[in-house]
Amino acid sequence: MKYASFLPLSALVALSLIALLVHYQVIPPGLSILESLQSSMASGFFVMIFLIILLESIIYIGFYFPGQFFAVILVVGSKPNTMDVVYLTICMVLAATIGSFINFMLGKMAARRQERKGEPPETEKTKLKHLLLAMIHINSLAFFMFSQGNQRKSPKVIATAGLLNLPYYLLLIAGTAVLSEQVMAMAENTALLISIVSLWLLIALYFDVKKHRSSDNKGDDKGDAKA
Repeated sequence: MKYASFLPLSALVALSLIALLVHYQVIPPGLSILESLQSSMASGFFVMIFLIILLESIIYIGFYFPGQFFAVILVVGSKPNTMDVVYLTICMVLAATIGSFINFMLGKMAARRQERKGEPPETEKTKLKHLLLAMIHINSLAFFMFSQGNQRKSPKVIATAGLLNLPYYLLLIAGTAVLSEQVMAMAENTALLISIVSLWLLIALYFDVKKHRSSDNKGDDKGDAKA
C-alpha cells in the first residue's frame, strides 16, 4: 500500500457504514443472523461454530458479525468436557486460518492490480511482535493478513498465526467461562471497535506524514548536491 493509512481509513468507513445501516434497520444486525443460523443448524454444532468464526475472520465482513463472542458463548453454554474444548478449539483455529488464507490471497490480488497500474506495492519487514499485536482481535488479524499478501510476503505467516491461535482460543473459551458474557461482549462492542480503528488511523497518518517529510528532505538534499 502506498499509504499506511489506507487500510485503517477503509476499515473505519466500512465499520461506520455497517453501524449506520444496522441502526436505521436497512440491514438486520449480524447477531440476529447468527441466531437464525443457530436455530437452523441445531444438529450441526461444529459446522456452525466453523462458519461463525470464518465469517468474522474475513476482512470487512468481520465487522458485521460478532463471531468470536457468539461462538464462545455457544461453546460455554453447551457445557463442553475437556475433549469437546479441544475439538472446538481446533475447529475455530481451522476456520480462522482459512480466513487468514483468504485475506492473504485478497491482498495478493490487490497487489497485482497495483502493479498493472504501474504502482508496485511497498514492502516492510515483518516481525513476530507485529503478528502478535494483530492477533489481539480477529478483525485486526484480517487486515494484517491482507497487508502481508499485498506485500508479497511468505505464506508461512498464515501457518504461524494458526499455531499461535491454538492457545489463544483455549484461553478465549476459558476466559468467557470465568469472566462472564458481559466482559467478553466488550470485544464486539461497535463503539469500542470504532475507537480502536480510529486510533489505528491516527497512528498510520502519523507514519504517512513522517514518511512524506522524509522523502521531501531526501529530494531537497539531492537537489542541493546537483547545484
